[in-house]
Amino acid sequence: MDYNFSHTVADRLMKYVQVDTEADPNSNTFPSSEKQKDLSRILVKELIDLGVTDAFMDEHGYVFGTVKSNSDKPNIPTICFCSHVDTTPDATGKNVKPILHRNYDGKPMVLPDDLKQVITTDKHPYLKEKIGDDIITASGTTLLGADDKAGVACIMDFVQVLKENPAIKHGDIRILFTPDEEIGRGVDFLDMKKLKADFGYTLDGGELGSIEDESFSADAVKITIHGVSAHPGYAKNKLVNAMKIAGEILAALPKDSWSPETTEHREGFVHPIAMDGMAEKAELTFIIRDHITAKLKEYEIRLEEIVKQKVAQYQGATFEFNITEQYRNMKEVLKDVPFVSQYAIDAMKEVGIEPKPVIIRGGTDGSRLSFMGLPCPNLFTGEMAIHSKHEFVSVQDMEKAVKTMVALAGIWEQN
Repeated sequence: MDYNFSHTVADRLMKYVQVDTEADPNSNTFPSSEKQKDLSRILVKELIDLGVTDAFMDEHGYVFGTVKSNSDKPNIPTICFCSHVDTTPDATGKNVKPILHRNYDGKPMVLPDDLKQVITTDKHPYLKEKIGDDIITASGTTLLGADDKAGVACIMDFVQVLKENPAIKHGDIRILFTPDEEIGRGVDFLDMKKLKADFGYTLDGGELGSIEDESFSADAVKITIHGVSAHPGYAKNKLVNAMKIAGEILAALPKDSWSPETTEHREGFVHPIAMDGMAEKAELTFIIRDHITAKLKEYEIRLEEIVKQKVAQYQGATFEFNITEQYRNMKEVLKDVPFVSQYAIDAMKEVGIEPKPVIIRGGTDGSRLSFMGLPCPNLFTGEMAIHSKHEFVSVQDMEKAVKTMVALAGIWEQN
């Protein structure tokens, strides 16, 4: 679909990444850091300026807005486009200095604030496909924040396209920006009655053309080990050290399987992510992942058996084994509404992009949204090398994401 518009994604992204929105996994508030709302307030104002008069941020930091239908067709489903405003705590998001590398020539990009940070095509092969594109990076001491501010910029650019091109017919389109996606809490307090959408798409994917409609299913396991405390000077035959038991549990995990570092494709894993404690009490936190939900239970039974065996070797020691459901494979929902993904594939083809269906070895807000009543695949934005100081994004990839969204809105209106 042709339209007249000079895309704004590059300027928007470079503005948004300078707002520190790092999530805090150790916080008990929601959102986990108040500074996430700083960007959300900016987005509300920009949406209102673009004619989205009902745009607002609720008490939890969610941003809602509606691009009203301009079609005379009845009963067009309401679709939602969603991105998250927070950035990962894996690398700092404070004082981000974005750099635009115009007409990338394929040579190493030395980041000026830390000359040891060099982005090369050897380390990041996707860059070989982006020669000639305009590439945005950070300056070497922070992440960029394209995950997922590239998605935010694409959605805002898309809203502006529709405003400036009323000939593009579409139904009601809901905009949603969420906090705390990076720490797995992105839709914990989302009110679906406020959202009022039938189907959705997250803009939080990587390579050009990627569409993700199959994710991991995920649980978390917390193992609490209770030892027996005693004064170390008089501890013989009394002290039972919970930390040592925890160490034996970790040492008993398989070395050549069952872990992120030994699995790929559709293989699941059991991954210890945190350890804390003292002699009397120690805690191990695991994440459990597989594309087949039933396998999570198998992994958990096996892990608990390892714990039982190790704890039983220490007289007086006990343990607790607590499982928390995190999210489920979105495919379990999307398989019943295959047209949702198919329309996105058709939209990519319409604008000359080769679709690339991808299985996510992880999850997105869309994983949980799908089970909350909003079937929600994930679409590309071009964000690459995420959660690192080498993070980069192609401006042209973002612009093509916007063109895909425009075509997608048209397909929903036509059908």
